[in-house]
Parts: sequence; C-alpha cells; structure tokens
Amino acid sequence: MIVLAVALGTIVIKASGPVVLGGRPLPPRVQGVVALLAPALLAALVATTAFGSGQQLVIDARAAGLAVAAVAITLRAPVLLVVVLAAAVAAVIRLVGA
Repeated sequence: MIVLAVALGTIVIKASGPVVLGGRPLPPRVQGVVALLAPALLAALVATTAFGSGQQLVIDARAAGLAVAAVAITLRAPVLLVVVLAAAVAAVIRLVGA
C-alpha cells in the first residue's frame, strides 16, 4: 500500500510541472537550480556510498578508490580507465588489509 501511495505521489509531482507551466519555459533562476540538482544528487550518492557503512562514517578502501578516481578524472583519463583504476586500488587495499 505504501509503494502504491509513493508511486501515485511521484506521478502527481511529475505531472504538475507541465500542467502548471503549460509549455512556458522555466524562469532563469529555476533553470539554474534544476541544472545543479543532478550533480548534487550524484555527489551525495557517491559520498554516502564511499564513506558510509550503516549509520557510521568510515574511511576504508572505497575512499582510496574514490581518491584515485578523482585524480584520474582531474588528469582527464577515459571513464573506463577511471573505473578500472578505482576498483583495482580498492581491491588491492582490501587484499592487503585482509
């Protein structure tokens, strides 16, 4: 029942935008906020995945992999290489630490 209620709420929220705006463009201030939502949500997801374990904050192999990924992205490495490097570093740290 809760899933159905959440689904209906989501549909109402998504449908309200086109109904309220009626094809008009968003105001520039709202466009700026909308443009920043996806990167902010992605950063929050990465942070909670890399540094969270249940209800605790942890620094482990995932954080090292994230650091290596950040350096690789800064050096403009291809995305596939970034993922492979981050996974390899995390795996090696877990192997050495185990």
